[in-house]
Amino acid sequence: MLAPRSASLYGTSVPFAHIRGQRMAIETLTRALSNGLVHHAYRFEGGDGVGKEMAAIALAQALLCDDHKTGCGECQTCRRVAKRADQPPQVPLHPDVVMVGRQLYPESIIGKKEIKEISVQQIRRVVLSRVAYAPHEGRAQVFIIRAADQLSIGAANALLKTLEEPRPDAHFVLLTSRPDKLLDTIRSRSLPVRFGPLPDEVIASILRDNGVDQASVADAVEMAGGSAAVALAVADAEESQARGGFVRDVMKAVEASDMHDAITLAESLKAERSELIGHLRALASTYARCVRRDVGAAPRRAELAARRYELVLDAVDAIERNGAAGLAVASLVASLKHAHQRRPGTKPPIVLQRR
Repeated sequence: MLAPRSASLYGTSVPFAHIRGQRMAIETLTRALSNGLVHHAYRFEGGDGVGKEMAAIALAQALLCDDHKTGCGECQTCRRVAKRADQPPQVPLHPDVVMVGRQLYPESIIGKKEIKEISVQQIRRVVLSRVAYAPHEGRAQVFIIRAADQLSIGAANALLKTLEEPRPDAHFVLLTSRPDKLLDTIRSRSLPVRFGPLPDEVIASILRDNGVDQASVADAVEMAGGSAAVALAVADAEESQARGGFVRDVMKAVEASDMHDAITLAESLKAERSELIGHLRALASTYARCVRRDVGAAPRRAELAARRYELVLDAVDAIERNGAAGLAVASLVASLKHAHQRRPGTKPPIVLQRR
């Protein structure tokens, strides 16, 4: 489901029962809890906005809950695990639940500005300084590492000894949408739990629960790509305007006689990776609508739109694998411009191979 953007979206509790569309993952965790066989380090793998962070919080509630094996969600401990601080860093209020993430902590705390990765300083000051000691209050300590694939080499290496020989009451949950970017040594010391894309009906339900009007639900679901986070962003009016501008700029660049507009667009990109992916999904959705509109009356035009749809998805995948956003967008426009020259099964002039 959705990894919340702020404390208010968490409410007071996020027990396993509130996580939709991830039955296999939740069964794996609740079975481990029931049998007393919770692993010391899990790796939650799956796209952004599919419920990984909510499941991590629910696991922390279960490990610390006062009254219930799988987390009651109502006791004071469960509430403090789920509740975020009002001021930055917006981390759980319970002292035995430690959150790690790029740019989560100010430079005054970790001593370094984190531009592209989670620094070794953060691991040392936020994780290693705490894991050496017993929990403050509860039965366990839980360390949740957001986008663990962003760990620097030094940060990952600093974690290794702890992952090899953790305290019995210390548990780690590494969240990642790109597990292939993690060091092999980190992967070998963590147990994978896979989270799939959310079904359309689950995303539609989440949108309605968040007050999105029915008229906007269908478009948001179509662009979501199985991510509740993307769906909610698509349904946001302000972000919708930005996405529309991006789609128009790409379409203009594709129709231009040269690459000037494409290069200008690539150089002017300021969107965060997740926001850019949302823009690209909107572009893919535009081509999908063209296919449906033209498939009967103009099959050749529909075929061209279908090729372009695939190329946009290739670009999304390239950026999700930490590709340079500007280069990916410029390459995408070049491929979209030449899509009409391709025969079925041939590769575009600039290949962005999807996994």
